[in-house]
Amino acid sequence: MCSGKFFRMPTLAICGVVLTIILVCITGITLTNSINISNIVKLREKVASDSAAANGGHQAAQTRAALVEQQYSTLQQHHLSQSDLNYISASTHPKNLQRPLQHQQLPQQQPNKIVIEIGLRSANESASGSKGSGKSASGSGSGTTAGSGNMPLGMPHMLEAAEALMEGNVDSISLPAALPLVASTPTTEKSSKPNGNVNFNVNGNTNKRSSGNSPGSNSNAPTNGTGKSTELNSNGRNSTGGDMNGNNTESNSGRGNSVVMDIRDHNPGGIQFERRAHVKQMMEHAWRNYKLYAWGKNELRPLSQRPHSGSIFGSYDLGATIVDGLDTLYIMGLENEYREGRDWIERKFTLDNISAELSVFETNIRFVGGMLTLYAFTGDPLYKEKAQHVADKLLPAFQTPTGIPYALVNTKSGVAKNYGWASGGSSILSEFGTLHLEFAYLSDITGNPLYRERVQTIRQVLKEIEKPKGLYPNFLNPKTGKWGQLHMSLGALGDSYYEYLLKAWLQSGQTDEEAREMYDEAMVAIMDKMVRTSPNGLTYVSDLKFDRLEHKMDHLACFSGGLFALGAATRQNEHRDKYMEVGKGITNTCHESYIRAPTQLGPEAFRFSDAVEARALRSQEKYYILRPETFESYFVLWRLTHDQKYRDWGWEAVLALEKHCRTPHGYCGLRNVYQQEPQKDDVQQSFFLAETLKYLYLLFSDDSVLPLDEWVFNTEAHPLPIKGANQYYRQAPVTLPVSNAS
Repeated sequence: MCSGKFFRMPTLAICGVVLTIILVCITGITLTNSINISNIVKLREKVASDSAAANGGHQAAQTRAALVEQQYSTLQQHHLSQSDLNYISASTHPKNLQRPLQHQQLPQQQPNKIVIEIGLRSANESASGSKGSGKSASGSGSGTTAGSGNMPLGMPHMLEAAEALMEGNVDSISLPAALPLVASTPTTEKSSKPNGNVNFNVNGNTNKRSSGNSPGSNSNAPTNGTGKSTELNSNGRNSTGGDMNGNNTESNSGRGNSVVMDIRDHNPGGIQFERRAHVKQMMEHAWRNYKLYAWGKNELRPLSQRPHSGSIFGSYDLGATIVDGLDTLYIMGLENEYREGRDWIERKFTLDNISAELSVFETNIRFVGGMLTLYAFTGDPLYKEKAQHVADKLLPAFQTPTGIPYALVNTKSGVAKNYGWASGGSSILSEFGTLHLEFAYLSDITGNPLYRERVQTIRQVLKEIEKPKGLYPNFLNPKTGKWGQLHMSLGALGDSYYEYLLKAWLQSGQTDEEAREMYDEAMVAIMDKMVRTSPNGLTYVSDLKFDRLEHKMDHLACFSGGLFALGAATRQNEHRDKYMEVGKGITNTCHESYIRAPTQLGPEAFRFSDAVEARALRSQEKYYILRPETFESYFVLWRLTHDQKYRDWGWEAVLALEKHCRTPHGYCGLRNVYQQEPQKDDVQQSFFLAETLKYLYLLFSDDSVLPLDEWVFNTEAHPLPIKGANQYYRQAPVTLPVSNAS
């Protein structure tokens, strides 16, 4: 008995020691490889962080290259080219093009090898201890996913992954984009200092929401940092909002001021990827050279490689190109460039101590309009404060007997006046009539009714004044309230007044019936007195001077093709069919003015006679200064009809711009569009970035990007939200005067 026990004891002891050694080895191997995996994750996070902070995501794009190549075969099923794939893989691409791939399986792997997918964990998930793991077959081998979506690597699968690493049986390691680094921001607007960040989501696409999450319905919906799935409702809007720091800002009204708009495509089939990517590259080229040679100045001279001091804003450092082009950068997902512009606005932009006579109209549509759009997009109070700052500087111009503002105001002294050439000191219809969208929206987001009151006074003057034959002359004396010379135009001096009648009605959620009625009355009169058809069937809208048609149409009037069509599409009335017919006809005519020039770009004005149609005859009408109006109508008509010809016409224009207007240092206008090798004018207009490239980019995008039933574009192409239809309207409580009760 004793000898048996003695024999068994050493055996048990030896087995115990051997087992302990085995366990220690296994544990050591596991911990070692767990640390390696953790280091891989940390390295990926560092790369993504450095990319977002310094390089606009270019390094992040490289780390995703392997994953993108695996997806290429799947992308081909969606009719995408290799250039489309390159565009999708770029970290600055803001569109969620991964959505069609969500239900696709991984490519088959070699037998007996596994794929390790490492997920990243948000701070909130770590705090709540959320876990997840998955396992799937791949070919004849096994597939191990280390975490699903944002889930951490499960311990059992970590052991399997570690063992596979040691044995060399790993086919690939798939790393998702790291969660973005977001600085904390106080929740109240008054005490906060916005960081202005534009974050990237887990697919590497630009996401201007919180915590880098991408709204959308899929089998593994990302969370907004609170454990809630962020999805889209039937209108394509986010049912759950969050600010840029992951804070839930959902309110009863559904319009929390900190909700940041996420630009994305919901229907990749509606996108022309190569064309849109090309327009984006044009924007990068224009911005990069402005930054190199004219940063903080108003506009660039690409040939001279210096600032353009002769712009309408002079030589003052107002950063017109920055403010005008910033929302275009945002829409295109150019995160790094957007941050540069936002930082400049925060640090440098002010009208204090600027003793300059600024155009009330141009300052409003570019600076106030641009800031308001950025506030709607981001909820960043910086933009609201700057918009109000600029508008306040313009208010002295409204101090006239009639309330019709002067054209120019000195932003330091407050002294205002009109142009000396404008019909006996008159104000200009297209200028004082193009303030309503911005000032009305500014009142709504600040709670200060003063701005709306100012433009409503203008509205009442124009409504009550007698209009010759139902038409509005271009000049009105702000002191007497009487018309100047009887010159009517849907082009220069008149154009955007009519645009703002329709769009004020749209912006109000179609409740401002007064604006719609004034629009219909004006358009009916214009169709009767000013719209004509050429002998060869081209529809045009002529200037009218003292009851005499000039049979001349400005390039500026080419926006009216979209204006008539938008009027037709938004109300069923007796004018609907005629509006659409005229809108399509004018857009076609403007296209003809382009293709009849050797450069394939349209002149500043063109005429109609028995001998010539849609062609400039005078030398001062033959230039092209990168204007957007024709492309605006292409965009609107495409959205309303989906007729492919409008996209094709837009692409023709892109090719012409690239051939004749592009230089190594930006884009220039042309002095004569009828020359084979035209001379360039050496000016890159700020509206080229704000309007021309934006409309072309949207023309090749899906309709879900800034849908026309949620956004209305001001006359500088800055989109403003529609009240009651858009969660980014961000209306503030109305501020009422405090009564002095005794």
